[in-house]
Amino acid sequence: MSFVDIERHDHVALLALNSPADRNALSRQDQCDALAEALHEVNADQDVHVAVLTGRGPAFCAGGNVKDMRTKAGFMAGTPTEMERAYRRGLHRIPLAFQALEVPVIAAVNGPAMGAGLDIAAMCDLRIASTEARFAEVFVRLGIISGIGGAWFLPRVLGPARAAELAFTGRVLDAGTALEWGLVSEVTEPGALLDRALTLAGEMAQHSGVALRYYKRLIRMGAQQDLATALDATAALQVLAHSTPEHEAAVDAMLSRMSRRETAS
Repeated sequence: MSFVDIERHDHVALLALNSPADRNALSRQDQCDALAEALHEVNADQDVHVAVLTGRGPAFCAGGNVKDMRTKAGFMAGTPTEMERAYRRGLHRIPLAFQALEVPVIAAVNGPAMGAGLDIAAMCDLRIASTEARFAEVFVRLGIISGIGGAWFLPRVLGPARAAELAFTGRVLDAGTALEWGLVSEVTEPGALLDRALTLAGEMAQHSGVALRYYKRLIRMGAQQDLATALDATAALQVLAHSTPEHEAAVDAMLSRMSRRETAS
């Protein structure tokens, strides 16, 4: 059984973490490989316009394995040098794969997203949550820090003050508080979450996959650039977008709708 299931819904790829027995915890190299490779597969498929990430069972992702921390197993095994190498070759594949993902990705947070689970949700472009979702950056409770990039991703989602509050307290946020803080953009009943996420993804995916990928690229680049540099990148990608068949088809469709409205009036 793969740690990540992939389903296709027209131009939407649904990725589901599939280890419900351990609440989709990240404790092994093969799990990190499976998630990173699933993201690379989605990225390479030009027919995919949007992705949705969720968890099977009661949790989104419970984070790391505390038992491994006690026994110094998994990523915590070996000398400090060996542990560092394990993090780089294992857990760090995930944030790098998310950062390389060109298609928009929605986190459908069905249950607890703890530690690395919260960080993975923050790697997505937007998040919607079930009322059963819970969020916590629990690392300080264990005397450690996020090993998967939470200190980089969370401030970009929440702003530095809110990210610091979560990181320094280890506090658990319920779905309503996560909505107030802007961590998620919508909260649904548990049974409606996946349908809502797929509906939102479908609303995006009806548009040009090329345009969506370009727009996401510009948003990501803009966080690191001054305005002049961002406008240079915008001009270059806009020229490419104008030359795509998807642009021509969208213009033809809009002109056709305008013509029908004018005829009807």
